[in-house]
Amino acid sequence: MIALILPDIENPFFTSLARGVEDVAQQHGYSVVMCNSDDDIDKESQYLRIAMSDRMAGIIICPADETTSLESVLGSIGSVVVVDRTVREDVDQVVLDNDAVSRRAVTALIKAGRTRIACVTGPAKTLTARTRAEVWRRELTAAGLHASDDLLAYGNFRVDGGRTATERLLSLPEPPDGILATNNLAGVGVLQILAERGLSEQDIGVSVIGSLPFATSSVADIPIVPLHPRKMGMTAAEMLMERLVGTATGPGRMITLTNAVTDAERALDGEAAGAVREAT
Repeated sequence: MIALILPDIENPFFTSLARGVEDVAQQHGYSVVMCNSDDDIDKESQYLRIAMSDRMAGIIICPADETTSLESVLGSIGSVVVVDRTVREDVDQVVLDNDAVSRRAVTALIKAGRTRIACVTGPAKTLTARTRAEVWRRELTAAGLHASDDLLAYGNFRVDGGRTATERLLSLPEPPDGILATNNLAGVGVLQILAERGLSEQDIGVSVIGSLPFATSSVADIPIVPLHPRKMGMTAAEMLMERLVGTATGPGRMITLTNAVTDAERALDGEAAGAVREAT
């Protein structure tokens, strides 16, 4: 058995990632025990202890935050693979090219003529949230646009986080004319508030990183940058299997996934062709 520790199994991104892990694990005769850390470092530590006491063959984990430590499990667990977020330990890791996906999402709004673009992102303690915000600031500055601090909203990577951030942004003396949502659920929250206020894509442009699991209004004109989490899960599981059977040895490996995936991989993520217009 292998343990899969994720921060939010209600988020379709991680649900799809888990499916990728399970597909590969089953092919190799392993079962997957899924654990939800809720981005809580204490809850995550408890699951790590359970994985050791139950003698799991391996662990695939998306760290709760930057204080996550794997030192206690290394040596007692066959292998550990980290996904989506990084750790300091020398282990195999699979991450997204956050610079590239963020750049695509921001550029879509700039090309659409938006000049006052806000950023709705996750917790400041999370590297993914900070990285995507840094790219937002860098790309706006490069385009000669102002990336003021009042336009940057740190919250959480859930629907309520997107809603709270959008309400604050709309209350500004000079509200934004564009909003970058740095993950899918935050994007849903952004769109919900705009719909409730009767604001359309013509009023405030929205760009989202990650495929929307649902929406309260039409998303036909919203640039969406897909992330292909199922591919990430499959890659992490394949790396774990290579460690377990001994075909991979030596220092930890780092794989950075880009958006250059095949049509078959796109279909695995459940993204219907033409359902949304992807940012280019």
